[in-house]
Amino acid sequence: MNHSKTKMLIEGAIMLALATVLSLIKVFELPWGGAITLLSMLPICLFSVHYGVKKGLMVSFLYSLIQLFLSLGAVLSWGLSAFTLVACLLIDYIAAFTVLGFAGMFRTKGVPGWITGTAIAVFFRFCVHFISGVILWKSYGELWNGFSTDNVYIYSLLYNGAYMLPEMILTCIGAALLYKMPATKKLLTE
Repeated sequence: MNHSKTKMLIEGAIMLALATVLSLIKVFELPWGGAITLLSMLPICLFSVHYGVKKGLMVSFLYSLIQLFLSLGAVLSWGLSAFTLVACLLIDYIAAFTVLGFAGMFRTKGVPGWITGTAIAVFFRFCVHFISGVILWKSYGELWNGFSTDNVYIYSLLYNGAYMLPEMILTCIGAALLYKMPATKKLLTE
């Protein structure tokens, strides 16, 4: 194994570990799995920006498996049918976290491209959760303090937006600050 491949594997492992630890620091948590975390997606996005979409998707897929295993006990306690359980695991975990690997899609465009790619990857994650809410969960009813809706699209938009929008904003702010640091720029352009 050559030096650059070893370096990439070590960086991937470090970013997976960092993202996992940050995912456990929940700033705010909604019922049924939605949470605002302390920049947990940023290490995966950083890896993708550094090494590109293909390698980013591989690391983000591993991250999706970690997130799935960390949440499996809670998901199993929801009393889902076998079909809904498998669909939940595939859509809300595997697909939703794997799309973070697309953060590197504009990696050759410098800081603006890095931030844009990160924002788009997090937006993709929101889209996956939104679609899951509409086709899988088909939820409607009370959201917060008496506010309710009988429209599954609005419910999914509001529920998933309640944690994904702040998560996206925090991740983009963190990305902008991190990506503009000279040491990070040097790392991402080498």
